[in-house]
Amino acid sequence: MTKKIDGVIEAARFKNGQIMVVRAYERRGATFSDRVVLDRKTLLERLKNGKQFVVGSREEFFASTFKYGKPVRLFAQDVLSTREGSSHDELEETPFF
Repeated sequence: MTKKIDGVIEAARFKNGQIMVVRAYERRGATFSDRVVLDRKTLLERLKNGKQFVVGSREEFFASTFKYGKPVRLFAQDVLSTREGSSHDELEETPFF
């Protein structure tokens, strides 16, 4: 059985090669929240606590239905990436805002 997804990252803002904030939806029981903006520190805390985030997008007119992309992983020295072994923050297929 796969682990339940705790959040979907819709877009990200980078500065100097690091994620500063992400726009995401978080799981609230059986459904998802409205859009929330999470800063880097908050996102890192949630990933360190075992929460699972993926990149993706919400399907229009279908509440809490998403097109899921790759999972976001936490690597050494607080590197957030969807790519294995990345040395810098990188969320593939995620638009900027």
